[in-house]
Amino acid sequence: MDNMDQTYLGQTGYKLFAEGYTTPQLRSKPFESLLIKTFRRNILANKQWPEPPTKTGWLLPPGWFARINDIVRTLLVVKYLDGVTFTVKQIRSIVRGLGTECSAKLEAREEGYYAAHLYFHVTCEIPRENWDTVEAAISVELQVTTQVQEVIRKLLHAYYEERRLIHEKESTWQWDYKTPEFAANYLGHVLHYVEGMIMDIREKQETQKT
Repeated sequence: MDNMDQTYLGQTGYKLFAEGYTTPQLRSKPFESLLIKTFRRNILANKQWPEPPTKTGWLLPPGWFARINDIVRTLLVVKYLDGVTFTVKQIRSIVRGLGTECSAKLEAREEGYYAAHLYFHVTCEIPRENWDTVEAAISVELQVTTQVQEVIRKLLHAYYEERRLIHEKESTWQWDYKTPEFAANYLGHVLHYVEGMIMDIREKQETQKT
């Protein structure tokens, strides 16, 4: 992180991370959250129900640990919007240098969520019900987002998780300004736009200097 911070500073004249940043903490997915995710995959989002999902089949133990992409995850928070794609490139280079493939996806969701998600695999020993262990390739999710988006994420996380359990084919929240969805979702979009404007002004100022 120190090396990335200094590289970004040299390229842009700005710090990549906020002052006093700490080492990201690895977090394992709570079992309740894992169970909810498999319920969504197996039932709520399964158009073939009660038959198994056509492409993936049932998401069940013991193989589900290797098939859920965020069993272990962590988060990097950068100051500016362009710091997200910069960090993604840096992390992919580091992971590939260790001989492991790393995929990345820029998330831009209807509900106003913006972040980059990186995925790579590590081999772990997972305890079984008989106290023996089984070896499995576990996907690690590394999220990269901005300070502004992280504030919104913390404010809306509990609400967002609750809404994900409701499976609706159609929604008209975009037209009902009194609903929590309207305020929460559009706030994410508006702030993302503001961050883009900040970047545009910053780059124009750098151009004028040269």
